[in-house]
Amino acid sequence: MSHTHCAELPLDLVISGGGMAGSMLAYVLLSQNPGLKLAIIEQSAELATDQQPSKASFDSRSIALAHGSVELLQQWGLWQELQQSGCAIKHIHISDRGHFGKTYLNAADHQLSALGQVIEVEAIGEVLWQKLKAFTAQGRLSWFYNDAISALKPTAELQQIRLRSGAQLQSKLLVIAEGGLSPSRTLAGFELKSDDYQQHALIANIGLAESHQHKAFERFTPTGPLALLPLTRQRYSLVWTLTPEQAEHHLNQNDTGFLAALQQAAGHRAGVFKTVGQRVVYPLSLKRATEAARHRTVLLGNSLHNLHPIAGQGFNLAIRDIYSLSVLLQQHQTDAGSYALTKAYQQARLPDMQQVILYTDSLVRLFSNSSRLMALGRNTGLFALNLCPELKQAVANQAMGLNSIRQLKALLTRA
Repeated sequence: MSHTHCAELPLDLVISGGGMAGSMLAYVLLSQNPGLKLAIIEQSAELATDQQPSKASFDSRSIALAHGSVELLQQWGLWQELQQSGCAIKHIHISDRGHFGKTYLNAADHQLSALGQVIEVEAIGEVLWQKLKAFTAQGRLSWFYNDAISALKPTAELQQIRLRSGAQLQSKLLVIAEGGLSPSRTLAGFELKSDDYQQHALIANIGLAESHQHKAFERFTPTGPLALLPLTRQRYSLVWTLTPEQAEHHLNQNDTGFLAALQQAAGHRAGVFKTVGQRVVYPLSLKRATEAARHRTVLLGNSLHNLHPIAGQGFNLAIRDIYSLSVLLQQHQTDAGSYALTKAYQQARLPDMQQVILYTDSLVRLFSNSSRLMALGRNTGLFALNLCPELKQAVANQAMGLNSIRQLKALLTRA
């Protein structure tokens, strides 16, 4: 895949960012629209081998895919190949450390084989990479590696895009999918709202003595939520919310000390922790753009919304961004960047985004609060969930992303 210059005719779409969201969007759009011409601008350099995508974009993190997202991946012909790398979540156990409140969600109660799936980002990268290679070979997809947007000049009909390398592109629509720290988002004039949670997340894969039996655990501790998600090969994916000082301390502990501290925080219900992989720490904040679209430009994935990992909603939201854009492109085939399309995209994405942000943000604030009154309130809530099937169903639907996809489908048929 060479660094291709395609100054030929205007492109239908230029995607800035070849990470998970950008690559998946490219694959979905190219497989659905045979006539589409596309380019991806990727900041990292092309690797010497043709085998692997950029390690920076597809690292060893894991993501939780809600049941609704898995259905979309199936529809796009991706899940069939990803399935072997995924691990089903069949039970979710939610508890509050040191308090009585607990609740359980079981896939079987909802007539499902799984509530969701956990998969390593690298596995998704590998599958997308192979699929995109075919489109590149056909000349429908051009790559600009080790490059970035340096200037944007919108005209009525096109986005004129100048790259750092000097290349000039023209496109009917520019999709910015560069991640949370997107420089082009600012260039395109989007405003960003940001709230710092003053918390850090410690992320690692944990090896277990015995099988996790497809159980996920969300435990609320005084420093914030701790999540353990089932992975293949008898492992958990850990997301542990801590104060910056604690995160630093646990990052530098030896494996034995770390596993002992984690076991104490998580309790023994999740099993005996044996090994820990590479630990990574990053600061947590909530970032979201005030608009999802402007003239011939849309934001997608973390460039549009960067959430707390508490409920594993971030990439599920990105999958719905991709779904929305793919449906709208089918409806507006003559001009991929028309005002009708960008306006409909904005209308489809903002309510979904606001709902998920409200949900995750409230959880963070409610469960990172050591006040006794708050503890009583949330424990009563967890207890009530067990007693009230309708309430539990609503929480499960939110967790599985089913409501969001239902609402989105209704919105997009009207668009």
